[in-house]
Amino acid sequence: MKIALVTDAWFPQINGVVTTWSHVCDELTAAGHDIEVIHPGLFRTFEAPKYPEIRLAIAPRRKLRRMLSQMQPDAVHLPTEGPLGLAARGWCRCHGLPFTTSYHTKFPEYLQEYFEIPAHLTYRFMRWFHGPAERTLVPTPSMRNELIANGFDGEKVVAWTRGVNHAMFHPYADGPDPYPDLPRPIFVYCGRVAPEKNIGAFLSMELPGSMVVIGDGPARAEIERQYPHVRFVGFKTGEDLARHVAGGDVFVFPSLTDTFGVVMIEAMACGLPVAAYPVTGPIDVVHEGVTGCLHDDLETAALKCLDLDRRACLADARSFTWKACADMVLDILAPIGAGV
Repeated sequence: MKIALVTDAWFPQINGVVTTWSHVCDELTAAGHDIEVIHPGLFRTFEAPKYPEIRLAIAPRRKLRRMLSQMQPDAVHLPTEGPLGLAARGWCRCHGLPFTTSYHTKFPEYLQEYFEIPAHLTYRFMRWFHGPAERTLVPTPSMRNELIANGFDGEKVVAWTRGVNHAMFHPYADGPDPYPDLPRPIFVYCGRVAPEKNIGAFLSMELPGSMVVIGDGPARAEIERQYPHVRFVGFKTGEDLARHVAGGDVFVFPSLTDTFGVVMIEAMACGLPVAAYPVTGPIDVVHEGVTGCLHDDLETAALKCLDLDRRACLADARSFTWKACADMVLDILAPIGAGV
């Protein structure tokens, strides 16, 4: 099958959308499918407001429609609601072709936080964008319920999953300790250092041992000055990232707005229990009292995690594979048939 993936988020960005779809593409390619990724790097771009590292395509409609017409895909999937997603949606609608979408980011909540745009207005746009899709993939059952409560068609919204690169994320018994000088226990956060991640809720806690932040972002300089007792190790990738995660004792996930949080299952694959709030994402990923603790008081959750068996985290994480994630994508794709 020739599949067109039209996404506004792609390399060199590093985020949940890129991580998910790069692994899905690898799995589908290995299974013999032809995946064509149409991304902002193929167009003239501008910086996204508040996210200078994210580039969005400028007026991509004409070029994108020409690319899709030449490609003659057997299926089209749209993971994002940006300029490319909108243009591809328009192409499909213009030709009467089926397409599928996925919902990765809680834009209604983000736009309300950053720009004071009422969430109900953004949800109206989201319903308009995803409504004509044959199916819309969402990260978790709780996210599915949340979208249905905001007017999405429950017949079309499908709960999905995520995976872990188990060859990379695992306990590292050998090799150098990334934190040889830090008192234990070590509480680790990994992700974008930005206000929407609610990172201050973690760093303001009074915990024994040490706190580590893995990652970078627009708020890093200010937050680093505000919390001088915290170890900031910066942006990491590959095995270096996995070793820094595995070197901790508890993984703290303070976000209130993530739709899944792949970093949680990556941490579990390294043997770290997860402390988080009982919100969308964590409530579908963390098994309370087994692979982590969920509590309205994040400090309480983090301290309770110290008593958990890390082997249970490893066992649970093995159920998350990118092959299973890719197979679900393949199941919901809407075949175009004879093409355009």
